[in-house]
Amino acid sequence: MIFSAALVALPFFAQVFAKDCTRKYTVQAGDICDSISAARNVSTYQLSAINTGVINEDCTNLVPGSQLCLGYTGEDCSTTYTVAADDTCEDVAANHRLNTTVLYANNPQIDDDCSNIYVGEVLCVADKVQVPPTPAGPLPGASVPTTAAPANPTKYAQHSSQHPKPTQPSQPHQDNDDDDDDDLPYCDEL
Repeated sequence: MIFSAALVALPFFAQVFAKDCTRKYTVQAGDICDSISAARNVSTYQLSAINTGVINEDCTNLVPGSQLCLGYTGEDCSTTYTVAADDTCEDVAANHRLNTTVLYANNPQIDDDCSNIYVGEVLCVADKVQVPPTPAGPLPGASVPTTAAPANPTKYAQHSSQHPKPTQPSQPHQDNDDDDDDDLPYCDEL
């Protein structure tokens, strides 16, 4: 009796723990992760995260004829944007009416100062978090391909020069503590 109850419950547990692939793609000769992402409206991160263990970190092991999952039920961002030259995270977010918090949540591979987005990368620009959680191990899509061009290398250099660090005085400040604090009133005397 217990054995038959376990057999009845097994499909239920398998259904709860298995993720349903809602969209699939068969790899073609010449495909790269970014071209698949752009053509199929799936972010570069999502494609890598869903296919961890199938696609290597550099996406150099795609085999024509193999099948990739593009999205899971409830974790499938199909609202995407392909990064162009001169883009910044603030620009992408503003152009898609997002706050940067949602942009970063949907694209966890983007570093804190948004200096690792590159031309051709596909970002999720949905207005709510729709991507799968970050898998264990290396962060999928976090490394910029060696052949990729940074989206905005000069703007980041300009950005840091627009906010210069405070300059130090030409003469170092010397603390001449002459015990002249005795003339200051106590708090209760104010």
